[in-house]
Amino acid sequence: MKKIALLLIGLFLVPTLFLTSCDKGDEPGEGTVVQPSFDLMKDYMVTNGLDISKILKNSDNEKFVAGPPADAGAALDAFLAKYYIIDIRDAGTFSAGHIAGAKNVPFANILTEAPNAGSKPILIVCFSGQTACYATALLRLYGYKHTQALKWGMSGWNPATAVGSWDKKIGADEAENHANWTSNPAPNNMVFSDPKITTSGSTGEAILKKRVEDAVAAGFGAAVVSGTDVLNSPGSYFINNYFSEGDYSAFGHIDGAYRILPLTLAGNEYKNLDPDATVVTYCYTGQTSAVMSACLRVLGYDAKSLTYGMNGLYNTNPAWDNTVNKWGGDSGPKNLPLVQ
Repeated sequence: MKKIALLLIGLFLVPTLFLTSCDKGDEPGEGTVVQPSFDLMKDYMVTNGLDISKILKNSDNEKFVAGPPADAGAALDAFLAKYYIIDIRDAGTFSAGHIAGAKNVPFANILTEAPNAGSKPILIVCFSGQTACYATALLRLYGYKHTQALKWGMSGWNPATAVGSWDKKIGADEAENHANWTSNPAPNNMVFSDPKITTSGSTGEAILKKRVEDAVAAGFGAAVVSGTDVLNSPGSYFINNYFSEGDYSAFGHIDGAYRILPLTLAGNEYKNLDPDATVVTYCYTGQTSAVMSACLRVLGYDAKSLTYGMNGLYNTNPAWDNTVNKWGGDSGPKNLPLVQ
């Protein structure tokens, strides 16, 4: 009887020891270094041409924006034939007037709509170009590297698209003579730790895709801040002025704004951003900063784009030496056709 009892105990112990051994075998062994999720994603992005610089201008040297055609003739025909156009404005505004052939798709559905483009490059269209640039960055990060945004949005296509137009946002020149507008030298850059991200992904690709999906689900509203708020309370933000060194001084800038440019993963310039602060990027039009905020939010920063950029802060600034990035003149609205 005693032998039978010992035998039964042994039968129970053997599978227990086996399972315990398997559990330990699946865990990292002693001395094994587990690569953090951020590093996995960063390495994947750099290796696969998805660094921030490659989102601004892809490996085929295509910028993230495409200007509207010069006229309503052959240039328009070639433009319409080239792109699969996704208009992310609301359905009512879209129905009132849109680009011929455009598909009206909610921002939340851009990732599921993108495969329908087939081999065509994608053009994202919104009111002013800023939301479209944000969407473009996310689609490029998701693998659609030939995506572009319509520069200036529908505001630049036809003046009849008045809702959300640049004309409604330009003219206040809030920065002029403001106490928090300065020409002081940029502060010295600091070095910070990497952002901390929470993910269930085990590969860089899986982590990146899930973070892009989450950014799309959150929408563009989480990634913008008004110039008024930042100008009146610059100490509440970590501000990065994405200008050339010459323009940083010539235009002036928000007090305390850094000038971190270039800003890449491979060059580790991203480490000059504070992961514990609200990071605000501002540029000339708000379009480049929308791309930057998309990339940074995916990386784990609480990043925001300052809406309308320098145009919204100080459109009459005397430092403008061309009209490429200034709203008005040659960069004002064209009179290209709309369909209903």
